[in-house]
Amino acid sequence: MTTSRDCEHCEGPMPITARSHARFCRPACRAAAHRAARSVPAELTSRPRWIRRTSRKVPLTVDGATASSTDPATWSHYRDAARSTAGAGLGFVLDGDGVVCLDLDHCVDDEGTVAGWARNILDAVDGSAWVEVSQGGDGLHVWGYGALPHGRRIKVGGGSVELYGTGRYIAVTGRTFGGTPQRLGDLQHVIDSLL
Repeated sequence: MTTSRDCEHCEGPMPITARSHARFCRPACRAAAHRAARSVPAELTSRPRWIRRTSRKVPLTVDGATASSTDPATWSHYRDAARSTAGAGLGFVLDGDGVVCLDLDHCVDDEGTVAGWARNILDAVDGSAWVEVSQGGDGLHVWGYGALPHGRRIKVGGGSVELYGTGRYIAVTGRTFGGTPQRLGDLQHVIDSLL
């Protein structure tokens, strides 16, 4: 029997025996989540634009109320969001200050192989920006800097890429993909080539 809460790391159900303030279903998930948190670049953790989120990606404040990707009053500092037990995980709000995220949907298979269309994008990034595995485990988020006034969803070689720079939040897992650096790089050339 389980409670209605989800583990913050694996998003599986919490055991019924879990304490009310528990965030992880087992010690291995707690350890993995703490390792992941250390991999989030300082360019993100230093900005007070963090929220919590449900497993269905509904944005929440650190107190569990509904948050908004356009209302700074509902955002928090990273340390406060990371300490909160509301929801199932973290999210970072993009507010148009030049931080952008390229969301490569469904591009990693069960063996960890990246689809060719997504590999082309990663090759263009050339190891200059932080890439994390998405919440679902089969997508990638490429974080960096660029000018992107409006979000876009585009089809690329059999796949789908969402490009965001403002008015959205991105679910952050902190699970670094491959050996990408823990910093944000310049993605403008990649954005330009995609658009």
